[in-house]
Amino acid sequence: MKLTVIIPCYNGGKTLAAQLDALAGQTWDQPWELLLADNGSTDNTRDIAAQYRSKIPTLHILDASAKRGASYARNVGVTAAQADAVVFIDADDVVAPGWLAAVGEALQQHQFIASAFDYTQLNSQKEQAYLKGNQATGLQQLWYPPYACHAGGCGLGVHKAVHHAIGGFDESLRRLQDTDYCLRIQQRGIELKFIPEALIYIRNGEKWPRIFYQGRSWARYNTWLYKRYRGPDRIPKAWRRYWLDWIRLAKRLIRQGPTHKLVFQLGWQVGLTQGAILYRSDPAVATGQKLTPNLPTTINPTIYHEQQSAKNPQVHP
Repeated sequence: MKLTVIIPCYNGGKTLAAQLDALAGQTWDQPWELLLADNGSTDNTRDIAAQYRSKIPTLHILDASAKRGASYARNVGVTAAQADAVVFIDADDVVAPGWLAAVGEALQQHQFIASAFDYTQLNSQKEQAYLKGNQATGLQQLWYPPYACHAGGCGLGVHKAVHHAIGGFDESLRRLQDTDYCLRIQQRGIELKFIPEALIYIRNGEKWPRIFYQGRSWARYNTWLYKRYRGPDRIPKAWRRYWLDWIRLAKRLIRQGPTHKLVFQLGWQVGLTQGAILYRSDPAVATGQKLTPNLPTTINPTIYHEQQSAKNPQVHP
């Protein structure tokens, strides 16, 4: 077995078939397997997956219900993988033609890779607006110290030895487990390689409550990452930028009314507030700068201990 594709899934019945159809249509001249790590679904996820065993003979359904969360499901998948290289994708996205061969061949040359994202295929113009461009032509980069490159969890590929060396995904994190994963691997001197030929169609949220929650949780955990990995560096005039962003957002809401993008930004501002209070940190505000990545060799032990000692969150992939 040359490659293991892992899908962490919780109640993915509405979108899973589209992803499995796309995988069934992939071609590659090397043996590969597909593992669906079911995180305790209560819908028809397992039934849908079982229907694809004839189309994808190496499809296996794993019980990953012992602990809730995408990180746990991914880690269970890696433990069960037969290949030395694994790649993670999500149940609500769709891999583009040629994706499997692109990631399979890339992982024969690199230890750690990221796929490219497209937001135009599965989203309306309004739904594209608040994330359009993320990881479309290159890696994402933190806008705060340590300014490190990273990528979304969907489409991340890695050698199992590297995954095990860092202890896998942090199962205590509610969000941005993939960003933390990327930073910890790069701290070991392993490059994250962007593979533009490995394209994935990303599905954005449709409902405003979900979009607000996404913005809020991402901002909160970016503040967590900022405190954990920034080292001695700080965002200049972070609080001043934070209040100016509130003023600009309020003016746009009054002038335009709520849109997908503004609802996301409102959630973001609320999340920055939560993160600053919870983690006793400056907010991880955007500065517009993209500086040279400078990952510290050690992490902030206080913030690490605070998160690890917290009660395990009940979250879903």
